[in-house]
Formats: sequence, C-alpha cells, structure tokens
Amino acid sequence: MTRVAIIGAGPCGLAQLHAFVSDKTVDGTATPELVCYEKQSDWGGLWNYTWRTGLDQHGEPCHGSMYRYLWSNGPKECLEFADYTFEEHFGTPIGSFPPREVLYDYIIGRAKRSGIRRFIRFNHVVRSVSRSAQSGRFVVCVHDHETETTSTEEFDYVVVASGHFSTPNMPHYPGYETYGGTLIHAHDFRDAAQFADQNVMIIGSSYSAEDIASQCWKYGARSVTCSSRSGPMGFDWPDGITEKPILSHVDGRTVHFVDGSSAEIDAIISCTGYLHHFPYMDDSLRLVTTNRLATSMLYRGVVFQPDNAVMYLGMQDQWYTFNMFDVQAWYARDVILGRIDLPSAPEQARWIEKQQAIEDGIEDDYGLIDYQGVYTQDLLEQSDYPTFSTAQVSAMFKDWKKHKKQSIIGYRDNGHTSPITGTVAPVHHTAWVDALDDSLESFLATGS
Repeated sequence: MTRVAIIGAGPCGLAQLHAFVSDKTVDGTATPELVCYEKQSDWGGLWNYTWRTGLDQHGEPCHGSMYRYLWSNGPKECLEFADYTFEEHFGTPIGSFPPREVLYDYIIGRAKRSGIRRFIRFNHVVRSVSRSAQSGRFVVCVHDHETETTSTEEFDYVVVASGHFSTPNMPHYPGYETYGGTLIHAHDFRDAAQFADQNVMIIGSSYSAEDIASQCWKYGARSVTCSSRSGPMGFDWPDGITEKPILSHVDGRTVHFVDGSSAEIDAIISCTGYLHHFPYMDDSLRLVTTNRLATSMLYRGVVFQPDNAVMYLGMQDQWYTFNMFDVQAWYARDVILGRIDLPSAPEQARWIEKQQAIEDGIEDDYGLIDYQGVYTQDLLEQSDYPTFSTAQVSAMFKDWKKHKKQSIIGYRDNGHTSPITGTVAPVHHTAWVDALDDSLESFLATGS
C-alpha cells in the first residue's frame, strides 16, 4: 500500500488529511496509508495558542506565533471552506472578523467531522527526511516525546505542511546588544496588555506590524511608533500611533532614526517576517524560497520540482489562506493517487519561471490579489474540490483593503458576503476598538 507522511497538523496538514478522507474507497477507508506527525500535543498549528515562547516543554522551538487578542485581520468569507461553512458550524451567521478562539473552533470543527484525528501522532517531532539508497523510499526519522524514543519509517510520499510562520527573521541594528528595554520578535508577542503605559516601537510594514501596533494602542500603550525599511504603511492612524523612517541605531533606550530624529522607547517589537526553514529535510529535498506568491522550486505551487514525490502546502505569501490550502491539498492528493500527470522537469521549471516573471511584473497589491485568485482558480479546476467564486473572494479582498485605508482601527466593523452561502455577515455587536473580551462566548453573544 502507498504510504504518505504528512508533517504538521495545522490548517495545511488538516486540509491534506481531509482531502484524502473526502475521497473514499468502497470500504470507507482512505486509499493510501496516512501518517501525520505533529510536534505539538494538539492540532491546529499556529491556531493552537500557547503562552509559551522560546522553547516548549520538551525543549523544542515553540511553533506558535499566535497572540492572545488576535482577531482575524481579513474577512472570514475570504478563507471559508467550500465544504464546511461558518454558518453550518455555528448554526447562525456571525461577524466577518472573528477572534482566534472562534476561528480555531471552526477549523477544528471540520477536522472533527472528518474523523481525521486518528491519523495524527501528537508530540512527534520529525528529525530528518531523506531518500533511502536501498529502497528508494523516504526514510522519516521521528522523536516521540511521550515515550522519549526515536524511530524511523519509510514512505512513498512526503507532504510538508508545517507552514512558514515559525522561524523569525530578526534583523540586527547597532545598539541592540545594550538596548535597555524589551526586544522581541512578533513570534514571541503574546499579550498586548503587557505593554500598557509603555512607549512601543514596531518594526515592519506588513499584517503583523499593522495589527500589533493597533493591538498595543488598543490595550493602553502610551505611544506606538512604527518604523519600516519599505516606508510608511500609510494608514490614517489614531492619535498615539506615529510612523517614522527606519531606525539607524539604538543607544540605551533612545532609538535613532535615519532622518536624524529620535525617541525614547521601552519596547521594540520586530514584525519583520519569517524564514522558510525546514532543517529536518535532506538538502536535496529542502525548499529554498523567499516569501512570495510564486514560490521557487514548486510546480503549481505544490509539487517539489526536483523530486515530485515531495509536496509543500501553504508556502506562498498569502492573501488566500484556508481555501487555497484546500485546493492545494486536493491537487497533491490527486498527484499522489496518479490522477494528475505531471510534465517533465524542464517543463515544470519553465512554469515556475513564468509565474515568477508574471508576479515580478505586477505593480500593486490589487494585481497581486488577482494573481493569487487566478492561481487558486487554476488548482480548483483541476480537482473535484467544491467550487466557489474566486472572483468574489478577490473582489472582497480589494474592498477590505479600501476599508483599511478608510480606517485601520474600524475596518473590522464591516460585514462581508459569503461566496458559499450568499449570507451577508452581521456587524459585530461591539466595535473592535471597544471589544476587550475576545472569547468565543463573548463574540457569539447576541448583544453587548
């Protein structure tokens, strides 16, 4: 029997398992033998919130980058599973920007319905993946923290679904060595209330920078200063949040910027992205790419071009998320099941080069949204994944961007339309800026 190893039980790994069990043989079992290795004690990946930072209880690097008061920073309608809607899960329409506990509940709801937990080995850390010279199969070496034993198994295919938001990219600036305040990467940010009454500086200009800046302001920071190499984020920030050019150096708690100005800062939070880091993969099997929409080395953004028996899911810079992971998982499944004939290695390389050239020629975010929508639609048409309107999703992303320009603090106070059910989400009962309780119970309550 064909054996498939899946590394990670977060949204991508769960999507892959779900793809297989959604394609059952007559006797009701998944066609290949599936083994999913998950280093954490429970499923959900980044959505499995932990208070821990640095190393976990086993001495492994903490996987999670999730923070306590995170709310979805994009419309939930843009990531909705086509075969399991929010309305089906919660039994009623809910707001478009749920907090992390609500999104986690939704992700796990489908996983429970699918019955895929039986395939997952928790507290199992993959140490190495290589090709056997003898058998030609993949040898996966895994450490089980429950028994503190290490073992190896052989597989015909490997699906890497461990994500790329766990290994911080932490640039250095002169003076960091003697900085007198708190200095962390967003990976280790957990609670905005920790920075109440402090002068906080955020480095970066992407989603985590804009959201952590807003979080710190919301939960009482004295001031928030945003600094980035790529220039200002350009939002209409409320009083208390300002933007500066990139810092040049740090002297004690004084941060100096390249325009000659300076500020006294109590905490620096580096929202500077993550590295694609797969130390357990053999050199010949390891994906090497920057964070972009058209990833290097991946045909159709999924199949590892140097070795087509290795698949990587969710490795793109992302507008689309859960629904894109789903169509990638369906595509990977059908490659593994022999339903999709892959072209030659040179043709795969040319496809990757062409896609990267197209991405490089796009001038703005709206074009990038359209690009990823076309990419997702292409995969959608190659499998039996339930269809949904990528055009509607892309249009929603563009509306969302406009809402953020209108109010970076208030954009979550809008409702969007589900491309699956056609339901318009109700506006949440409490404006985001006033919603200090982010629990599932509070969010789902019918009144303030």
